[in-house]
Amino acid sequence: MLIDSHCHLDYFKPDELEALLAHAAAAGVGEMVTIGTRLTESGTVRALADAHPNVWCTVGIHPHNAAEHPVPTPEAIAAEAAYPRVIGIGESGLDYFYDKAPRDVQQASFRAHIRAARLAGLPLAIHARDADADIAAILREEREAGGAFDFLLHCFSSTRALAEAALAMGGYVSFSGILTFPKSQEIRDIAHDVPKDRLLVETDSPYLAPVPFRGKRNEPAWVAQTAAVLAQVHGMTAEAMADLTTANFRRLFRKAA
Repeated sequence: MLIDSHCHLDYFKPDELEALLAHAAAAGVGEMVTIGTRLTESGTVRALADAHPNVWCTVGIHPHNAAEHPVPTPEAIAAEAAYPRVIGIGESGLDYFYDKAPRDVQQASFRAHIRAARLAGLPLAIHARDADADIAAILREEREAGGAFDFLLHCFSSTRALAEAALAMGGYVSFSGILTFPKSQEIRDIAHDVPKDRLLVETDSPYLAPVPFRGKRNEPAWVAQTAAVLAQVHGMTAEAMADLTTANFRRLFRKAA
């Protein structure tokens, strides 16, 4: 069985979901995690998880949305995560490519989410784009100041330096359809060097559909294509990679037992 560790089911129309979940099941995708991007919309992702027994969720504020409201306290974020179907915090992080929120606000929000993850005892899904040095520095600073916390770099498309820094701190790395793109050899080379017990797969749907569906609206079923390429990179069968990434998911997202 495969697990799509990061998707956005709330970006699809409600009447599309049954077909979407049926496609996923047919592709061997048994579970998925729908990701929070605004704390004010936590109820939406929780309702999706409640309505579908194979759907989990996270709560948090995407860096694009970090300035829409005052940065919440870690305690407020952690309180949103007390719900049974909430298995992680995020996505949070830094995005200096779009810069949709001031960088100091993004950084304050990121730190609040790290502290919330520690308080809640849940992993943090990290969004990193064109901000690798600051991501690594904040992870180190927060770890040194407050202790270890679980996290993963979601939809990895960053530098080898960030991957190595994250792995050194006990982090996991999740690969999306970007891994399958012809021009993504550098990402595949990094994926090859990620220890097998730190690998996850995702779609980030409805974005970043993998080859051969590139350009179409992505969906959780297509995590199978990414997992197949990751299997090739590691010299494994697709079935073995499915088993491996599912075991890794269970180890990281311990609440999703």
